[in-house]
This record gives sequence, structure tokens and C-alpha cells, in this order.
Amino acid sequence: MKEATEETLAGHQFVYADISKWTKEIMDTCIRNLSALKKPYKFIVTCVIMQKKGAGFHEASSCYWDSANDLSYSYRWENKSMHCITSVFAISLYAGNPAPAN
Repeated sequence: MKEATEETLAGHQFVYADISKWTKEIMDTCIRNLSALKKPYKFIVTCVIMQKKGAGFHEASSCYWDSANDLSYSYRWENKSMHCITSVFAISLYAGNPAPAN
């Protein structure tokens, strides 16, 4: 996530017309990289980009899941003109049971 976010946004300033393209690129790269791991999870990736104008920015999520097997992670990135939060949720395909050892 860190690499996908930084490679997509590095050197850019906030341009509203580019946000859709940037979020799609970040999320597609994350999903592609996570899928390549061949782990027994379904992945959900979200990405929020907001212009830095002095307003507060908070992102939250809530899930009812198997805390022993499911995972989540968020990465926050910013520069002088924008904030970005990219989050991934990994939902185990083995609901209630540990994944088999590889």
C-alpha cells in the first residue's frame, strides 16, 4: 500500500480532475499485489484523497469479523496540497477456522 500510494502520488499537487485516476491506480495496484501473494483471503481496498485546505480529515471503519483470522491495515500519506488514506481489509476464506499451513 505504501509503495502503491507513494509511486502514484509522489511529485503531484492536488488536482481535482486527477483524483479518480489516482485512487483507481492506487487501489488496482494494491489488489494486484495482494492477489499475487496467493493467500486465502478476499481483499477490500479503499482510498480517500482530500485537498489540504485546513479542514480536519478523519477516516474510520468498523467490521464484525473473525479477529483471529481477518486483518486490516491503513496507510496515511500527505504532501503540502493533499491527504491520502489507503486501507485494506483481508477477510479469511476459512471463516471460523484457521487457514491450513502452507
